[in-house]
Amino acid sequence: MVQGAPSSPRFDAARPSFPPSLAATGLSALGIVFGDIGTSPLYTLKTVLDLTGGTPTPGVVLGVLSLIIWTLIIITSVKYVTFAMSIDNDGEGGILALMSLLGIKKHQRPAIVAVGLFGAALIYGDGAITPAISVLSALEGLNIAVPALKSYILPAAVAILVALFAIQPLGTSRIGKAFGPIMGLWFLSIAVLGVLGIARHPAVFAALNPLYGLRYLFSNGYASFVVLGGVFLCVTGAEALYADMGHFGPRPIRLAWSGIVFPSLILNYAGQSAIVLEGASTADNIFYRLCPEPLLIPFVILATIATIIASQSIITGAFSMTRQAIQLGWLPRLQITQTSEKGYGQIYVGVINWLLMIVTVCLTLFFGKSDNLAAAYGIAVSATMLMTSALLFIAMREVWGWGLLSSGAIAGAFFCVDASFFLANLVKVADGGYVPLLLASIVYGVMLIWH
Repeated sequence: MVQGAPSSPRFDAARPSFPPSLAATGLSALGIVFGDIGTSPLYTLKTVLDLTGGTPTPGVVLGVLSLIIWTLIIITSVKYVTFAMSIDNDGEGGILALMSLLGIKKHQRPAIVAVGLFGAALIYGDGAITPAISVLSALEGLNIAVPALKSYILPAAVAILVALFAIQPLGTSRIGKAFGPIMGLWFLSIAVLGVLGIARHPAVFAALNPLYGLRYLFSNGYASFVVLGGVFLCVTGAEALYADMGHFGPRPIRLAWSGIVFPSLILNYAGQSAIVLEGASTADNIFYRLCPEPLLIPFVILATIATIIASQSIITGAFSMTRQAIQLGWLPRLQITQTSEKGYGQIYVGVINWLLMIVTVCLTLFFGKSDNLAAAYGIAVSATMLMTSALLFIAMREVWGWGLLSSGAIAGAFFCVDASFFLANLVKVADGGYVPLLLASIVYGVMLIWH
């Protein structure tokens, strides 16, 4: 079924009468929504500890782990899963849906429209980087098992990226059925490895106390500010999670997050920290040190597949935002293919898919290594999160009817946290952060000109 853009700015397609089961949809969501945030343990703790400088002391390790845990809780569990996903625009989520609801449906507000559009444009910019850095980091992990393949990493990355975009016309339902079980195995594996690490140093659970994170944050000056840019890597997939809400609805995403994804992430980060506290070297990949040596090669392969899947959430999020922008009159009318009769949000937009592929492949060839792309990663998402917090404040006041004090306290807390991460990521601009900002500016310019 092919869907064009309606003439009026509203999301008015019919909903399915018989939706698939919650468990089945939750499993599909594992493969579509959580790939990005679910593979963050591969690099986050290692990156953060490198930014601390020197050999990490127990205070540093517990402080960093506490920051990661509470960042996951505050930004993903509380802000997005609990609050943001409770506000939708006829089932659609993401910053464009919020913008339409608050800046067009309720009132005509050019300022809110501008904020929402630029936030969406930033996600497009980051959407081209996510597949590139995910696939490159996955294949570079294979160097541990087969160093002789180093010269083949870049061509292999390009081939895999082309294949990933080529399967998008199959639709998120079919892709999710294939990717979901793999990501289920991935989350089970990283949880088990985390438990093995925690068993070696159970005192690591002290990091659940937020005072460890606050103490580190306020006692290390500029170093802690820079570290925040690394800590942010643990939640880079949270905004895509909200944008993908239209594909599955909030209940399957909440079920998968609370029951599988969040516990697995916490256990794995704690396990990595535990072996560092026990004396494990941080010179190489801490994540793989959790794995027993006989299982290392199979686990590297599983991690490679999981990291490739991580690209899926940002691609499907781009499709959702494109449909919303078309329906609001901010992008040209494009062919939108409905890929499932059971899910209104399961769509495919060919033009966006192939444009994203071209930009992603060019970035992969230009930067060559995931380390080179790391400086560009995160700044766009942190800026979008900041804008989402501002829109949530207005939604709390106008959609939920909350008072100024309660709305300001909760949305203000989210805004302060997001602002801290955004400022920390601004340090990356000169080293590659300009890339997503430049891409976002181009997309934003297209929207304004078309409108």
